[in-house]
Amino acid sequence: MSAADSTAAAIAARRRQTSAKLTQLEKAISQLRRERGRLTVRALAKRAGVSATFCYENPNARDLVQAALTDARKRRDQGVQQEHERIEASWRERALNAEEALTRTQETVFTQRKQIGDLMGQLRDAKQTAPTDSAPALRTENASLKRRLDQMTQEHRSLQERLEGARSNLRFAEKRIADLEVQLLERDQT
Repeated sequence: MSAADSTAAAIAARRRQTSAKLTQLEKAISQLRRERGRLTVRALAKRAGVSATFCYENPNARDLVQAALTDARKRRDQGVQQEHERIEASWRERALNAEEALTRTQETVFTQRKQIGDLMGQLRDAKQTAPTDSAPALRTENASLKRRLDQMTQEHRSLQERLEGARSNLRFAEKRIADLEVQLLERDQT
């Protein structure tokens, strides 16, 4: 065998070896994608059974690795964006529900205050216009009005507690949204 033949044979062997390594690298990329493993040059090289130097120095290997890393980064960014949108929609809906509950509660409190005012006015009117012989009827009416006033006061207190709960939920939602935005910014910077 001549020197030219042995050189050609060595070149052919090297090409076959490089082709085999590229095939192994492609399989490693596919496996890590399926397993949803973290794609890094070292992880790909280890999985493929090639050196990291091969991944950096061989142009075809470098292109394969770069394309895989870019695709993984894009998929991760899409996943983060979808998760952010899902969380944002959830918190937005909760905030809207809290605002709606707050509005209803305020309307109910206003209505109850008006009813209490009307009842107090009726009580004063009854005291001023009541003849002395109708005292038992007035006592009964007064007791009834006091019970009704107590009920209204309890309802008012309950609505106040619900209002405080809705405000607390809204504050929590706003804080959680801010925390999630900070986390997203930190992820984007890494």
